[in-house]
Amino acid sequence: MDQHQIETELEFKAVRSSGPGGQHANKTSTKVELSFHVENSIGLSEAEKGRIRRKLENRINREGFLKMSSEDSRSQHSNREIVIHNFLELIKSALKRQKPRKKTKPTRASKLKRLHSKKKRSEIKANRKDPLK
Repeated sequence: MDQHQIETELEFKAVRSSGPGGQHANKTSTKVELSFHVENSIGLSEAEKGRIRRKLENRINREGFLKMSSEDSRSQHSNREIVIHNFLELIKSALKRQKPRKKTKPTRASKLKRLHSKKKRSEIKANRKDPLK
């Protein structure tokens, strides 16, 4: 993954933020929407594109764009930095390979402990019964 190449491929659009904010929020476009076309990216290899498509399939639209937005700050510049940071973290986490799980067997001590607790529980329940019946 070539981070600098990917950053040049990002497209930004500033729109008006939702929610309260008074006169300032009603006339300025501080929310930043980022869009990234996964298939047309030069900064990603084919294998990386496939991994991103698989792991982020719910976030990629029909046209192949991965879209994110930020309206945390009142500053458009800050929101741009925030959305770039979040985007890069999302891509890095999608490209991270998960370690294969190693199958393990329960130890002899854990088996004995389980059986002992089952026996104890069984005795408690048996003692609840009426002895005359």
